[in-house]
Amino acid sequence: MAAAAAGRCGRDPCGAVCPLLTYLGVGYADYAVLAHVLPQPALRGSPWCPFHAAAFNLIVLLLLACHTRAVLADPGVVPLPGTAIDFSDLRSGAWRTPELNQEDWTVCDRCEAYRPPRAHHCRVCHRCVRRMDHHCPWINNCVGELNQKYFIQFLFYTGLASLYAAGLVLAAWLGPAGRSPAGMMAGGDISNNHVQTAHCIVLLLESLLFGAFVAVVFYDQVVSIIRDETPLEQLHNRGLKEMNREGLRPPKPKLVLLREVFGRGFVLCWLFPWSCSPRPGPTYSPLPSRCV
Repeated sequence: MAAAAAGRCGRDPCGAVCPLLTYLGVGYADYAVLAHVLPQPALRGSPWCPFHAAAFNLIVLLLLACHTRAVLADPGVVPLPGTAIDFSDLRSGAWRTPELNQEDWTVCDRCEAYRPPRAHHCRVCHRCVRRMDHHCPWINNCVGELNQKYFIQFLFYTGLASLYAAGLVLAAWLGPAGRSPAGMMAGGDISNNHVQTAHCIVLLLESLLFGAFVAVVFYDQVVSIIRDETPLEQLHNRGLKEMNREGLRPPKPKLVLLREVFGRGFVLCWLFPWSCSPRPGPTYSPLPSRCV
């Protein structure tokens, strides 16, 4: 999977820059919290200061673990057939596909292969991906059936780290020790106070920016799961709803849909970047069991 990620970097330069920006942003946030926020007079004298340092670093560690899993995990790439399949009729236009619903196999004219239900072709990866949501440059990978869990966990811990960092900055500024003249003098010389203040401002802006961004994407992902529709399927289903509803899937309970993504294990296990159940995802033959 590392070789595949390197190949995606060559095809999508943005996919190489965005993960680097992620690591730089997370690294700076951790440095600013430990070196410039927690040493503030309002926090460093508190018995909670070591707890804040340990908790924030734990969140950062989980964030990086989830991001790494989302980058390296197989999103659900549809395997190519071992032998070439003749799609000359498809290219010439002599053969037309009948109206299909979402549970039918389809033909990808780019991969020149059959693909299972709900699979879509990624123009960056040049492969079909099962239940593809989108191609995300921040993980330099598609978000699909097998890695959507890690992507959502990455969003969750990024938002949590942003909220935590912003809360620590506000506590350092608004705490009684931080506002008092004695607390200002206890922070060291004036130049050091200016450096700490500058880092706190940058960290607060970074936290607000990234926190708002991931909150929107996180909400979109959760809504997509409980509606049982990826963004690509929403566009397709919008046309079906206007004509008829014969091709739409029957609704499922929301908890069932969430367990399909996060696993059948205990709900608390959904917070950790490892498999919570023996479900490896459905397996498909490169060829359908019936004509498409």
